[in-house]
Amino acid sequence: MDIEQKQSELIDQFVKQASSNSPNSPAIVSVIVDATSHPSLFAFSEILALPNVLQLEASENSAYLDMLRLFAHGTWSDYKSNADRLPKLTPDQILKLKQLTVLTLAETFKVLPYDQLMQELDVTNVRELEDFLINECMYAVQFAAGRDLRPGQLGSMIHTLSNWLSTSENLLVSIQEKIRWADSMSEVDKKHRKEVEEKVEEVKKSLFKADIDFRGHEEICSESGGVMDYEEDRIRPKRRRHPIS
Repeated sequence: MDIEQKQSELIDQFVKQASSNSPNSPAIVSVIVDATSHPSLFAFSEILALPNVLQLEASENSAYLDMLRLFAHGTWSDYKSNADRLPKLTPDQILKLKQLTVLTLAETFKVLPYDQLMQELDVTNVRELEDFLINECMYAVQFAAGRDLRPGQLGSMIHTLSNWLSTSENLLVSIQEKIRWADSMSEVDKKHRKEVEEKVEEVKKSLFKADIDFRGHEEICSESGGVMDYEEDRIRPKRRRHPIS
């Protein structure tokens, strides 16, 4: 099954479960715990937007609404700062929140120093950090996971995407201009090559004609010389032989 399709099906599953329970029902708390613990779910805004989930704000289970918001937008450091008023997290939830923390850091910083990662993830040594990043973030998450948009983040994202679109359009125009320039230079090169080839052919024809003319002239000279020798020999007086006494 496609990973994105699986994500979509998981979201639909938890949305249906949460929608079927009242804010005061223990079942809705169970749905929130299961959703935030699931190893393949990284988006919670659809669950968070449900009216009966938002109604937890005024119930005795309001801490679970805060916990769901934490998983949608917060980090491990946020949890540690507010642990006294949030439900205790299970090991699966701790792992999930730390994975989400890495996503937030990767979104915010192009380069992630080890010192910063160790502090944010509450890790004590480099080996432990590398094992977590390799085993729990790279191999465990087999697609480019993203987080839910934080309140007020949509405008910033639209601005960023607009800038990216403008830059892409300018780059496309530049590439098209380069292509046209390359095409024109190619045509110039073809024209020049054709002219050179035509001149070469003209020179070949001239040389061939000159060679034929030279050979013809040589033959004529040779024939004329033969006739002259014959005429000289014919008119040259012959020496008479005297009889021997």
